[in-house]
Amino acid sequence: MYLDVRIMASPFAHLRIGIIVPKHQHSAVERNRVKRRLRELARTELVPGLRGQAAHDVAIRARVEAYRATFDALRDDMRALFGRLSTELSARA
Repeated sequence: MYLDVRIMASPFAHLRIGIIVPKHQHSAVERNRVKRRLRELARTELVPGLRGQAAHDVAIRARVEAYRATFDALRDDMRALFGRLSTELSARA
């Protein structure tokens, strides 16, 4: 597990996703690489599936293990995250 997630009702009429990558004693180059990967995965994996849902704010926080993860491992984690989010949003509706 490389990611933590928080979901809240949004005051806006659209989905918003925030990416948080703490320093964890890593350089700005490494932090930006993780942010770019997570933004791309959110764009391709989360947004298309959550478009039909009610407006929510989703905050995704990278754990320290995310710095060592491959892109494919992050993708698998993002897909698992999507499954959890879909289940939770269905329960809230």
